[in-house]
Amino acid sequence: MLDLKIEQRVNIKFLVKLKKTATESFRMLNEVYGEECLSRARVFEWYKRFCSGREDVEDDDRPGRPTTSSTKENIEKIDQIIRQDRRLSVRAVEEMINIDRKSIRRILVENLNMKKVCQNGP
Repeated sequence: MLDLKIEQRVNIKFLVKLKKTATESFRMLNEVYGEECLSRARVFEWYKRFCSGREDVEDDDRPGRPTTSSTKENIEKIDQIIRQDRRLSVRAVEEMINIDRKSIRRILVENLNMKKVCQNGP
């Protein structure tokens, strides 16, 4: 299933090819998507991009530091730590290897196919 933003961008591209104006395009998208519609500014931005010859509907790469936590070494470290003591919390693993909790959870779920089975407490 297409992401709703991508779907709307495809529709904007289509409306540009039909020679609709940016205002008409926004009005039509708003009619179809209602509250889920892209903002007027986003519709006009993408309209302008497609008028300038852009074909791709995906987001541009963003500048900045790429995610580096999911390295092979970190995945292996987390795997070893968890297999030694499955009762460890994500916070304990975070303190042991100095990687943020979100990255640890992502590695556990996406790379190691692990999930929380039960929870201690009331």
